[in-house]
Amino acid sequence: MAHFDKKAKPFSHQWLNDRLAVDTVKKVLSTEYWIPKNINFLWAMGMILAATFGLLLVSGIFLLMYYKPDTKLAFDSVNYTIMTEVGYGWLWRHIHGVAASVVFLIIYIHMFTGIYYGSYKKGREMIWLSGMLLFVVFSAEAFSGYMLPWGQMSYWAGMVITNLFSLGSLDIQAIVEWIRGDYVPGDAFLTRFFMLHVLLLPLVILALIVFHFATLRIPHVNNQDGEEIDFEESAKLYKEGNKKESKVIPFNPVFLSKDIFVMGIYFVLFFYLVFYHFEFAMDPVNFDPADGLKTPVHIYPEWYFLWSYEILRPFSKDIGLIAFGFAQVAFFLLPFLDKSPVVAPANRRGLFKFWFWIMLVDMIVLTIMGKLPPEGAWNIIGLVAALTFIVLFAVLPFITKFEKKA
Repeated sequence: MAHFDKKAKPFSHQWLNDRLAVDTVKKVLSTEYWIPKNINFLWAMGMILAATFGLLLVSGIFLLMYYKPDTKLAFDSVNYTIMTEVGYGWLWRHIHGVAASVVFLIIYIHMFTGIYYGSYKKGREMIWLSGMLLFVVFSAEAFSGYMLPWGQMSYWAGMVITNLFSLGSLDIQAIVEWIRGDYVPGDAFLTRFFMLHVLLLPLVILALIVFHFATLRIPHVNNQDGEEIDFEESAKLYKEGNKKESKVIPFNPVFLSKDIFVMGIYFVLFFYLVFYHFEFAMDPVNFDPADGLKTPVHIYPEWYFLWSYEILRPFSKDIGLIAFGFAQVAFFLLPFLDKSPVVAPANRRGLFKFWFWIMLVDMIVLTIMGKLPPEGAWNIIGLVAALTFIVLFAVLPFITKFEKKA
């Protein structure tokens, strides 16, 4: 049984420790949560993501105070009331807009870091799967938020994306109408996406962040050499004062101080964008009010969706939908398609190093092509890039099956 200090003052450290095991929680999650020494600044991306999500929450709360989820009022509430009438409303909108875009850049860096170093393998599958679930929910959160300004691109992007749920030639319009709440995007559509954006999806994200951090606790974090570390032995050496021989460091204060340093550099760049280059996160077409009778010349999603949009676009209706569906689940399958037992950086993994760099370049090409009109040479390049993406995942089990350590 736990020992209770009867003389401890109410709400003192000892009083709380007796009831909430504060010291134990601190050890498990902080001072005795051991991190490998041989890692680099890319391992700070998780904390940067959490901090950016925190900024999105805070800025979103301030915007929520003045936003009107009504098709007749939404556009003016964002572009007039918040931007011109509310003190520093422009700042909160810039922070929210830039963070909503930059967070996906950090997600992609975090994701490709995990692929490069094989951090989805050997018992770490749940770390990867929970991270990919976060990516999907963040994508849904971003899409629902993109609807709220109720500009031209909000309306028409919502129209195009919800049409995907008709399932191609099956033409199941009932599903589309159920999602929209009407035949076309309108009040019901806007209010339900408002609810998703400000309540339901943030709650899911918070739950998944907790789950993702829990999966990082056991097994331990991977390192940049893929080395198998005896964490108990290394932790023992560290606590005994033999820090040079130990292969681990405590999360707090050692690793956390490195995280904070990287975050400091990140926030300098972040607020530079907020104050001087916020326009990159705001589509100029979306500064025109939504008009269901005037279709934009070229409809496209935000940059972080362009790669998967381009996989859909070059094909016929049904084949494109199948290819798009494959793109959404492909990265979930990575731990099971990669048959190699090797946990090491991609540059030490034979054919996989070529697979990794081709995949990275291919996704950049898909992103660029997704923003361009589907005509002439752009259409051919987009088709080749989309086929390359599918083929890369199809051949992955074969190029990794017989891989051996270098």
